[in-house]
Amino acid sequence: MTIRYEFDSRPDAGKTMAVADGVQWLRMPLPFALNHINLWLLRDDPGWAIVDTGVGTEETQQVWATVFSEAMSDAPATHIIATHMHPDHVGCAGWLARKFAVDLWMTRDEYMMCRILVADTGRDAPAEGLQFYAAAGFSQQQLEVYRKFFGFFGKFVTPIPEAFKRMADRDVLDIGGASWEVITGGGHSPEHACLYDGARNILISGDQLLPSISSNVSVWPTEPLANPLREWFRSLRNLKDRVPADVLVLPSHGKPFRGAHERLDDLIRDHEEKLASLLDWCKEPRQAVDVFPALYKARIDDKNRIMATGEALAHLHYLVGRGDLTAESDAKRVTWYQST
Repeated sequence: MTIRYEFDSRPDAGKTMAVADGVQWLRMPLPFALNHINLWLLRDDPGWAIVDTGVGTEETQQVWATVFSEAMSDAPATHIIATHMHPDHVGCAGWLARKFAVDLWMTRDEYMMCRILVADTGRDAPAEGLQFYAAAGFSQQQLEVYRKFFGFFGKFVTPIPEAFKRMADRDVLDIGGASWEVITGGGHSPEHACLYDGARNILISGDQLLPSISSNVSVWPTEPLANPLREWFRSLRNLKDRVPADVLVLPSHGKPFRGAHERLDDLIRDHEEKLASLLDWCKEPRQAVDVFPALYKARIDDKNRIMATGEALAHLHYLVGRGDLTAESDAKRVTWYQST
């Protein structure tokens, strides 16, 4: 991998740093193993447009209070923009939109899916979800863990506005005199939005392009036959066609960098290598939970099993769709995958 980090330093947690004229990098703490997210403040007379928001917790709101008085100099937010619907990106969006009485900009699929997932909070795990993970090979104890954490999404999202302003692919957002083109993609989330300023050659990439980790690409119970890895490949290739090789990438995790085309190629290559390993592993019939050794070096346990299963299924579904694997259900409705 050949990427070049743009800055030797980075802002401390909860602090900001200028990365371009009118563009501030805010490093927001997260209460997860991935302990930070990069948010972006775009100068927009008479205030600031906020791109992504952090999780919806009191701790995050306390950090925002400091940002309002220091980095934003008590100027108002003019727009709240969410690249996609995951809680670290949209968690404080509703709180911010209400505080400043401004609109929330999202793509339609992201907004609608966020509303659906937030509505799961407080509900029992549905039969469809239990069957989905049973078909992947979960034990009864593992299904109980799924029951326990069902609806967890909404606990990190403040109530989002009942209306939003839709962003769509190739829309251009005028923010402080700068033109930011929307580039959408799928795989990691339904309709993720990147923002590209061609005049200054800057890309706010969200989770579509990260410098050192690969975003999770998963199948979820809401769409059990989805093929998100196919969408992810298409999106990465589209992004490579839409931005120059030397674009300054402002990612959601890690540090700003250049070398976008090389990194996009690396991400594609990494998944292709996993597919080859998986195809070899499935010479014998395997359940989804059996293929973890072919895909992951990390230990899979109750904390990461659901995400690991989703990503394993994304790779399995891709190979089934390509005709390289068969998928057959047994008498207990467990799905078995085997190389053709």
